[in-house]
Amino acid sequence: MRKPQTFKLDDPELVFSEPEADVADLLVEPPTSSGEIAEAATVTAPPPKRSTLATLFWSSLGGLIALGFGLGVTRLIEDLFSRNLWLGYVGLGLAAIFTLVVLVLIVREFFALRRLGRIDGLRARAEDAIVQDDRNLALAVVSDLDRLYASNPRTARARANLARDSKAIIDGSDLVQLAERELMTALDLEAHRLVANAAKRVSVVTAVAPRAVIDIAVVAATAIALIRKIADVYGGRPGTLGFFRLLRHVLTHLAVTGGMAAGEGFLDQIVGQGLAAKLSARLGEGVINGILTARIGLAAIAVCRPLPFAARKAPTLREVAGGLFSKKPD
Repeated sequence: MRKPQTFKLDDPELVFSEPEADVADLLVEPPTSSGEIAEAATVTAPPPKRSTLATLFWSSLGGLIALGFGLGVTRLIEDLFSRNLWLGYVGLGLAAIFTLVVLVLIVREFFALRRLGRIDGLRARAEDAIVQDDRNLALAVVSDLDRLYASNPRTARARANLARDSKAIIDGSDLVQLAERELMTALDLEAHRLVANAAKRVSVVTAVAPRAVIDIAVVAATAIALIRKIADVYGGRPGTLGFFRLLRHVLTHLAVTGGMAAGEGFLDQIVGQGLAAKLSARLGEGVINGILTARIGLAAIAVCRPLPFAARKAPTLREVAGGLFSKKPD
């Protein structure tokens, strides 16, 4: 055994050598850093940018339509008063009720759009907290999540566990991942179930439908209902205008991620569809429609989820659509 030796750093005869390969590997940053975690997270499509010209066009058109409608109602009430006094009061009362209902709907749409924007902002700030490993930003995200799900009794225990355990977490990325494991697990399972059931239902119905127009109607109706249900699961609850905005986000996400042809397991599903097509052309079309519905559901999950996939694995097409050939009942 060699005896320990002492030396001076300024000794001219001292030579520094490069570390060996195995030692150098130990000096490499571990693969669980916040940056690599962010890269491993599922990439969600950014919300589409709003065009100023399009906003002005639709705002001016809506204003003209509202003015024309208001002028028509005013003339109608004036004609009713000119014919009979009580008819005029009946028309005026109906107009007042209609105006009140419209105002209530506008307020509901405003809060629905605000919720969707809040979820988009939460997801963006959570991604920043993971990348920057910012604990203060992560605490703000956790606080907003707690307020978002405060009225959801299914998340009561998860929120209590998160409030208890978050005090011991120092890293911002770990705190966001803890919130994801506690709050998103049950919601992800529910969304996964909705997508899988919708894909199976579309596959079966379109396989026995006699007309192609029925296939289109079933796929469209199921996709609309599925997007709404997934938004409700994650706390979005979109209204009419909010749904159109959410639908645009889902379609944008589908375009960014490569449409129906993207996703793990798709080639395997196509191979299965080819085997099914040999037995029945309608069965093959039903499987394709089911896969399309599953793709729409996965895009809706990525858009409606308030946190990116970091601690949990994002659902794949194989997981949600792999049961299309299963003989087990739903």
